Amino acid sequence: MKIALAQLNYHIGNFESNTNKIIDCIQKAKLQNIDLVVFSELAVCGYPPRDFLNFDNFILKCIDSINIIASECNDIAAIIGSPYFNPELKGKRLYNSAFFLNNSKITDIRHKTLLPNYDVFDEYRYFEPNRNFKTIEYQGKRIAITICEDLWNISDDPLYIANPMDELIKQKPDFIINIAASPFNYKQAEVRKSILTANVKRYKIPLFYINHIGAQTELLFDGGSMAINKEGDIVEELKYFEEDFKIFELEKLYIHSYKSQGIRHKSEIGMIHDALVMGIKNYFFKLGFKSAVIGLSGGIDSAVTCALAVKALGKENVKGVLLPSKFSSEHSIKDAEILANNLGIPYEIISIEEAYNTFEKTLKSSFTGKSFDITEENIQARVRAVILMALSNKFGYILLNTSNKSEAAVGYGTLYGDMCGGISVLGDVYKTQVYELANFINSKEEIIPQNSITKPPSAELRPNQKDNDSLPEYEILDKILFQYIEMSLGPDEIIEMGFDEPTVYKVLKMVNASEWKRYQTPPILRVSPKAFGMGRRMPIAAKYLI
Repeated sequence: MKIALAQLNYHIGNFESNTNKIIDCIQKAKLQNIDLVVFSELAVCGYPPRDFLNFDNFILKCIDSINIIASECNDIAAIIGSPYFNPELKGKRLYNSAFFLNNSKITDIRHKTLLPNYDVFDEYRYFEPNRNFKTIEYQGKRIAITICEDLWNISDDPLYIANPMDELIKQKPDFIINIAASPFNYKQAEVRKSILTANVKRYKIPLFYINHIGAQTELLFDGGSMAINKEGDIVEELKYFEEDFKIFELEKLYIHSYKSQGIRHKSEIGMIHDALVMGIKNYFFKLGFKSAVIGLSGGIDSAVTCALAVKALGKENVKGVLLPSKFSSEHSIKDAEILANNLGIPYEIISIEEAYNTFEKTLKSSFTGKSFDITEENIQARVRAVILMALSNKFGYILLNTSNKSEAAVGYGTLYGDMCGGISVLGDVYKTQVYELANFINSKEEIIPQNSITKPPSAELRPNQKDNDSLPEYEILDKILFQYIEMSLGPDEIIEMGFDEPTVYKVLKMVNASEWKRYQTPPILRVSPKAFGMGRRMPIAAKYLI
């Protein structure tokens, strides 16, 4: 049996595009005498559809797409994911389903059993879990069809009581197919491979795994679909961050115990780089945007964001704007100009001094007797945002936010100022990782000026300002933040690791006290196991550690 894995980039709710992509792959598979072509979880509508699932019209369009695709499945079979109505009155109104298409019709439907309801997942909000387990017979083979999470309950500390494959294996399936929507984080590829190979070693039959690629706003999907032989060796992986189509001969996964030549994986920071580039590119393409505008400060955050944007959109579609104030250093302006020239992007310089002076004059009587403080600093940041958004409105640019995760965590940013933007590129990248990204971008040639990397970071909103005037050194700050945000450790546990007690309490207080600010930030491209946004849900009006 020849089985093809079709790893595609879907667009949520774009039924025509998704359906056409799927049919194109089916036609391609037919020309190569493929017996079965496999597509990913919720492929017809894209993942995650979220509250679109509450609309009957949305579900009916999914089913219409399935029927159109089924009509193309003559002399070939296909497995494809879609939501489906639950015919029972009891329980949730929908299933997360895998449709088996053959002989130009829907011949079988299997439903997802384990519905994740943690981090970025909220499937139990919408779907009813499967309770009936049955393999599918095709060309004399029994297929155990599972959907993403159905294979993830195999650890020593299982999250669920049920394990679908423990039921399906009783029917002596010949192989497993897992259709998935597994979002990227920089640890996920290795965890995913470990989970999938563990399943094969437990059940002793081959496995075909198919994942999404592409960005759905903040969620990024990296692909990495694969075939695993009966001994648990990965025979081949599909590409990461790219669409791909690969054909496998089922019999070889039994006869030959050959291991993959392997995909040469990039470093962790290389994977983050590729994920962010894909995230920017897909956000613009799927929303019909073309060009970006970025405020260039001469600092490392705006430089890295700009370099990523150029990689994603092309230099002709990225506009840099330098917005110096009386506190801006000469070298910062020069660094920003060098960056723009290195990247070959158009840029202009717009001084904010006159606008800032006007605000000072306007507020003079109201501020009588008050000295310069954070208020005046924030006015400068907001003047810059007004100018950038004016350019956005006038010319159709989308403003890219350049704040990093360290800043977002502790509230080191100005709401309606430097926190503005259509999408946050670095909001899930700690400051220390931003430096790694800069060095990665510069690995072949100097694109980001070395001075932007080596100079002490500063917002330059007052004389001789440095970030460490307000914050611990980033090397310390980021380690504390990681333990609190990604690892969910409390203050006592972090202090026991050797961190200074007053520093720990100061940092955690800043994180919790800034929740109201983060609630108003742009969507953040997710690259870590725990990002701000849909995967981290904290109350705003709370008192814990504040």
